[in-house]
Amino acid sequence: MSKRELLGRYRGATFGLLWSLISPFLMLGVYTIAFGYIMKSRWPHTSDSTGEYALILFVGLIIHGYFAECLVRSPTLITGNPNLVKRIIFPLEILPWPMVLSALFHVAANFIVFACLHFVFKLYVPLTIFLVPIVVAPFVIFTMGVSWFLASLGVYIRDIPQVTGVFATAMLFLSSAIIPVDTLPEKYRVIFALNPLSFIINQAREVALWGHLPDFAGLTLYAVGSAVFAYLGYAWFLKTKRGFADVI
Repeated sequence: MSKRELLGRYRGATFGLLWSLISPFLMLGVYTIAFGYIMKSRWPHTSDSTGEYALILFVGLIIHGYFAECLVRSPTLITGNPNLVKRIIFPLEILPWPMVLSALFHVAANFIVFACLHFVFKLYVPLTIFLVPIVVAPFVIFTMGVSWFLASLGVYIRDIPQVTGVFATAMLFLSSAIIPVDTLPEKYRVIFALNPLSFIINQAREVALWGHLPDFAGLTLYAVGSAVFAYLGYAWFLKTKRGFADVI
């Protein structure tokens, strides 16, 4: 199902799967021009190089892009597959997995591009970049909980898809993806700290960009919290899926 979803998304497009690399590049270009060239923004404690600033943004955009894709698509997973809902033997709870796996494919492809850009700008790639899957794994668990919850909620509240796009944008600008939290007033930092993207983005930058080891203790706590949240989302999905066929 994941393979079919990936191939189906780009079927008919001239560049096919290359759009999975082109789209992030276009987004990175927009943010780099807007913040790096026009607003002359720079990340604290780094060089004044626009290339390094672009790399910092790229990591944040990769993590946010993965979450935004799952967030926006989750509410229509069930309503978009009414034929599967009416087949009682089909396990509807696996529907989020193809979506999450296809999104992870884009994450992997983008980090490969990131590694190439890192080599171009800095002439080396930190070996700690291979720790990125360890950093992303707890976030995948959290995303599954969100997907189960929204997939179920989207069946009963059809307005959910109208607000997830706005919420995804808010998650971007209220995280450390494009804004250095250290430069914000103390009273606003708690908002960014509560954003589940911020910690993962910071840890991804530590291993992929700056060559540091991740915060294993923090990732463990994050994984435990994500597992609890995923279990609650899964339990909610199983409890509410009995009424899917009646509503659809």
